[in-house]
Amino acid sequence: MYAAKTNPKKRQRAPSRRSLETRRKVFEAAEHLFAERGYEGSSTRDIAARAGVTPALVLFHGQSKQALFESVVEARAEELARLRREALATVLAGPAPDLRGIIGAFIRPLLAQATGEDAGWRAYARLIALVSADPAWRELTQRCFDPTVGIFTEEIARLYPRADREEMAAALVFSVSAMLSLIATRWRIDAMAGAAGGTGRDHTETLIEYCHAGLERILGAPK
Repeated sequence: MYAAKTNPKKRQRAPSRRSLETRRKVFEAAEHLFAERGYEGSSTRDIAARAGVTPALVLFHGQSKQALFESVVEARAEELARLRREALATVLAGPAPDLRGIIGAFIRPLLAQATGEDAGWRAYARLIALVSADPAWRELTQRCFDPTVGIFTEEIARLYPRADREEMAAALVFSVSAMLSLIATRWRIDAMAGAAGGTGRDHTETLIEYCHAGLERILGAPK
């Protein structure tokens, strides 16, 4: 997940097992702290304390706080993009690809990871929400997520060639916000439903139906 970056123009000795383990600890600590406290609320000293290393080692492996933040966001973005592309390919290979199938291919991969056993994915979903909402990370968001979003947008546009592209973009942003909200604020659903202890119910299909209905209303009739 957090492979060491090397300069291909230089021959370098492979990092030791200890170095790789330290790097993993630094990046995992950074991922959770950035998700919990945001970029401004997390210091390299805090990350070092959580990882059980010195601040100097955090900077050694992360280069700088900003570079570390960007590397943490980039690390899972590649895997998420791959999972989404594979899900979309499955939908498009079917007999009648439709809007609901395309939306599901975008939403399900992240929800499946974020509700699984890896707590890092839940933290990562909160990071996506942070960078998506802050213009300061515009370039990072464009680099990590927009290429995949563009693929899905083009497939939707094929089904709805007469749709207004700006309205489509707005509806997709609203859908992404709803997806991230389900991950980050599931406790609000339980509270509003009067289930303080939680029901453990999976609301993925409810979310997909909600986003599908909204997009379909905005996009109009398919071709």
